[in-house]
Amino acid sequence: MRVGVIGRGFGERVVAPAFQAVDGNVVVDVISPRDADAVDSLCRRSDVDLIAVHSPPFLHLEHVRRAVEGGHDVLCDKPFGRSAAEAAEMRDVAKAAGVLHFLNFENRYDTARRSVFDAVAGGAVGEPEHVAFTMLMSVSRSPLRPYGWLFDAAAGGGWLRAMGSHQIDFTRWTFGEIVDVAGQLRIAITDRPDSEGTLRRCTADDGFALTLRSERGVSIVMDGSSAAPVNLPLAMVVVGSDGVLEESANRVVVHTPDGDRELFSALPSPNPLAPAMQRYAEAIRDAVHERQVPPDMPTFDDGLACAVVMDRVTSDTASGQ
Repeated sequence: MRVGVIGRGFGERVVAPAFQAVDGNVVVDVISPRDADAVDSLCRRSDVDLIAVHSPPFLHLEHVRRAVEGGHDVLCDKPFGRSAAEAAEMRDVAKAAGVLHFLNFENRYDTARRSVFDAVAGGAVGEPEHVAFTMLMSVSRSPLRPYGWLFDAAAGGGWLRAMGSHQIDFTRWTFGEIVDVAGQLRIAITDRPDSEGTLRRCTADDGFALTLRSERGVSIVMDGSSAAPVNLPLAMVVVGSDGVLEESANRVVVHTPDGDRELFSALPSPNPLAPAMQRYAEAIRDAVHERQVPPDMPTFDDGLACAVVMDRVTSDTASGQ
């Protein structure tokens, strides 16, 4: 499979090496998302099977459209556009063209997360009743991250969209579609210098708190921040009718009245994003070759479903509800 990557950040650092590491894949080019001529040229190439769009979200619609018009299958990063309206347009464009479409929820291919999914599906804690996520990171505070699209709401920024989207996707995948949502966004660091040193007002969140309910009746709470004073391991607790499952620091344990059982444990990876992305790259290669997308592979439909949830939270915050 021949892959063209749009993106000099995550696309160049993580995605391109992941695809290149998989047998049968060749990365033909990695280009800047802000070079319109290079994007146009890549999307017109006949020696490309998949275009991987890892540009900022305000460019997703344009780049996905160009990739689809070129007849290519397409992988798009999250957050999937700036809104549910843009997400729906990208989904519809890809479906109308008959190309395969994939959403970069690579956490579905993380070994610890997969062990949680399998344990819940296998009844390790009985019937799931409640889930709690805590994601406290200092990545935008220490050192202080300069102003960019991540802190600009109009550009599709915000920590909910950047990181919370992964947890929303995992919730939908594991516990069923989200049928009710409420939440609030917060901005701890209100002003940041841009690349030229000019102080800019932040309009997108660097923290969020959500309460959700799935179609299976599972209640979910999520608390996340990119501006905490320190990094703590992402922690998840699943409360079921027969036990409690914990995921934290790359370890998954089930607690029941009969005792504790470790399901997964591994040393932290030097690049924690790489292993999951490589497994996803392998799955995408197989789907493209076979022209068939497995039911648990994330697609533009999943990106749209998550965008609908995030738009609702944004609307709640704007209205003060």
